[in-house]
Amino acid sequence: MKKHFKLGVIGCGFKAHSILRGLVLSDFLSEKKIIVSDISEGELEKLNYLGVRTTTDNEYVAENCEFLVLAVNSANFEKVVQSFGKAVPEKIITVMSGVKKNAVKNAFGLHAVKVARGVINMPCYIGSGAIGLDMTDFKSLDDIEFISKLFDNLGTIVCVDESKMDAVSALSGCGPAYTFSFIDSLIDAGVKQGLPKSEAKILAVQTVLGAAEMVQREEQSLPELLMQSCGKGSVAIEGIKTFEEKNFRGIVGAAVDACVKRLKENTDK
Repeated sequence: MKKHFKLGVIGCGFKAHSILRGLVLSDFLSEKKIIVSDISEGELEKLNYLGVRTTTDNEYVAENCEFLVLAVNSANFEKVVQSFGKAVPEKIITVMSGVKKNAVKNAFGLHAVKVARGVINMPCYIGSGAIGLDMTDFKSLDDIEFISKLFDNLGTIVCVDESKMDAVSALSGCGPAYTFSFIDSLIDAGVKQGLPKSEAKILAVQTVLGAAEMVQREEQSLPELLMQSCGKGSVAIEGIKTFEEKNFRGIVGAAVDACVKRLKENTDK
């Protein structure tokens, strides 16, 4: 049966909104080829500026799209599947946290269903995200190209096996929270030393942006950059010594470990 839409999206939260913005504002996919479903008409109204078709009928969406994005809270997944009625989507893209591809397939009772899984993060909303992507179920080059371009509009993709998705989630998925906390701490430290908060924020944010860009250019390795920044006559070495004394690296590792542990607990439920 011919599908009315290229892409259907179930859910209208942050993840769905990020994907839709990336698709429509990049002109990769016409808004006329996209339909979105959510139980909240108020949330759907927030998509009016994108011009996509909206509905509260999940079954209609599942029946009438070539690719179906599942962007709902994982706790609501089973209820959403039930709302599809007899409709069985053939090509699914899930960005749900903690729900494996096999769980999606089993929900429909058909292992023939193809499922791609993506882990996106908060900066995807502005097209500067980091995405972990597993699309090994798909063999068609056209399908692979479509899924790749869908996420490419959100930021930088790293293709990984699904077995590594917890690590991706804890690193890049949760990473913005760590970075916000670090920047906020830098700002507070600047204020403590007498800077107005507005000036401290500018300096802290630009410092993080500039340092990240130097790493991204890969002209020098991280150890080399660290050595240069703490070279002869630099007072930065005193700060690094404090990091080492307080086990900063261990704290960061423990934070990632804690997130991985929680992800595994949620997946095992």
